[in-house]
Amino acid sequence: MPTVAGMQITTDEARALGPFTWLKRPAIDGPPAQRDPQVTERVSQMLSDIERRGLDAVRAYSRDLDGWTGDLEVSAADLRRSGDALPSDVREALELGYDRTNRFATATRAHLTDFEVDLAPGVVGGVQYIPVSRVGAYLPAGRFPLLASAFMTVGVAKAAGVPTLVACTPPSGAHGAHPAVLYGAYLSRADRVFAIGGVQALGAMAFGLLGDAPVDMLVGAGNAFVTEAKRQLFGRVGIDLLAGPSEVAVLADETADPEWVAADLLGQAEHGPNSPAALITTSESLGRKVLDAIDRQLETLATREIAGAAWRDFGSVILAADRAQAAAIADVLGPEHLEVQTGDDEFFLKELRNYGSLFLGPWSTVAYSDKGIAGTNHVLPTGKTARYNAGLSVSRFLKPLTYQRARRDATAALAPAVERISAFEGLAAHEATATIRIERIGRHSGAFDGTPAVKRA
Repeated sequence: MPTVAGMQITTDEARALGPFTWLKRPAIDGPPAQRDPQVTERVSQMLSDIERRGLDAVRAYSRDLDGWTGDLEVSAADLRRSGDALPSDVREALELGYDRTNRFATATRAHLTDFEVDLAPGVVGGVQYIPVSRVGAYLPAGRFPLLASAFMTVGVAKAAGVPTLVACTPPSGAHGAHPAVLYGAYLSRADRVFAIGGVQALGAMAFGLLGDAPVDMLVGAGNAFVTEAKRQLFGRVGIDLLAGPSEVAVLADETADPEWVAADLLGQAEHGPNSPAALITTSESLGRKVLDAIDRQLETLATREIAGAAWRDFGSVILAADRAQAAAIADVLGPEHLEVQTGDDEFFLKELRNYGSLFLGPWSTVAYSDKGIAGTNHVLPTGKTARYNAGLSVSRFLKPLTYQRARRDATAALAPAVERISAFEGLAAHEATATIRIERIGRHSGAFDGTPAVKRA
């Protein structure tokens, strides 16, 4: 199967894109591996052990994997004091990030409104947005603790109205959980927080070991083990999405600044050595300048061993024939983060369909959202799943539950049609539920002439 910028594409997609030029191909011909059989087997063993032995297994894994033998739960007092351990400027930045993310989530919730509609005389249909009852959030704190994760998961769930939110974050040896991660959870109004990492955290939340009941939904990013645990627990609980390596694509033309484009590509490549980064451009001159700028910036970048490996193995620069082809390539990739830096950003805003989150203009770098300062969510679909999936938002924590109410006087307009359809299907019990009602009021008490309410042309 052909690939573009580390993403597999179908033959039909390749044909639709037409010919384009590579200014840089990924060194590895294919997408990053999403699943490791050894990880799958290990996660399965751990989850089975945790389900069987409960908290004894959780404590054992915490000791053996994280070097943690202290209390699993972070006390309310310690959570409240967590910000005291932070530099004041970091604390203020986190507070700003929470405020922006909460404001955006609250505004999103306000636009998801219950409604009723009259479908026929005496027949009403409606929707109520009901929040999930119990959510478990995983807050990663590995090589690079993502301090805004609580805003995106705990805080957004609370904005949706979720009544019970349990959060887990990995401890680090004798030091316990990271204070900045804890402060993010405190700001985001987590109900309970536990110093538990990895597979054991997700198993404990899903199996109901950290409260009076299992959670209904698991959210939050993590490493390959965390992602595999979510995959295996899906069905028993709901999940937000299965995220692979972080991705970025920049769609730029001759008006873009090559230094800025290079910086933004490396800004996401440093997430991990298998993070794809792609430049899609209509300007060969810009493409070559970006390649030079990346080489220069890598020379002094503190994370060059990670970002450099990602760019070498999964980085690409694609020269498109025109802006229409550039948009088509971006839609085929469906990247997690998509920046647009062109002379006509509005064209691409209207044209593009597949992306996790869109960043319009050179002043809208991905990092603004990653850290919560721009308000939008950073839990986003990867691996081309943006074709059918969206990032985490308040809507993911809300169930749009339908209801209907039919009055007695609507029976004549409902029951005869249901009788006919059910009889044709051979579902006699379905037919009887309509018949018993129409006979109660009298079969000829209302008019059903067989004319559909809506005629198709």
